[in-house]
Amino acid sequence: MAMPGDDAGSRAEPLLTAARGWLRDALELARVRLALLGVEASEHALALGTSLALLLAAAVLLSAALVSLLVLVTVLLWESQRVLALALACGTLLGAGAAAAWAGLRRLRAVSWFEASRAELARDVERLRGGPRA
Repeated sequence: MAMPGDDAGSRAEPLLTAARGWLRDALELARVRLALLGVEASEHALALGTSLALLLAAAVLLSAALVSLLVLVTVLLWESQRVLALALACGTLLGAGAAAAWAGLRRLRAVSWFEASRAELARDVERLRGGPRA
C-alpha cells in the first residue's frame, strides 16, 4: 500500500535533481567567467604597467632635454632679453605639462576595460532570456 508522503517525495526528487544540475551549471558558468575576468585583469595590468614604465622614462628624458634647452636659450638671451627668455621657458614648460596631462586623460578614457568579459556576460544574458544561441 502506497503512503501519501511517498508520492510527494517521488515527485520532488526529479525537481531536486534538476535544481542541483541548474545550480552546478550556473556555478561552472560563474567560475569560467571569473577566470576570464582574471585573465583580462592580468593582461590589462601588464599592459598598463609597461605603458607607465615607458611613459615615465620618456617623461624623465624629455624633461631633462627640455630643461637643458631652456637653460641654453636663457644663457644665450641673458644679456639682452633675460625676462623674455624666462617667460618663454615658463610658457614652454606650462604648455608641455598641459599637453601631457590632456593626452594622458584622453588615453585613459579611451581604454575599454574588460571588453571580452562584458561581451560574454551580455551573451549569457541573451541566452538566459531565450535569445539566439551562438
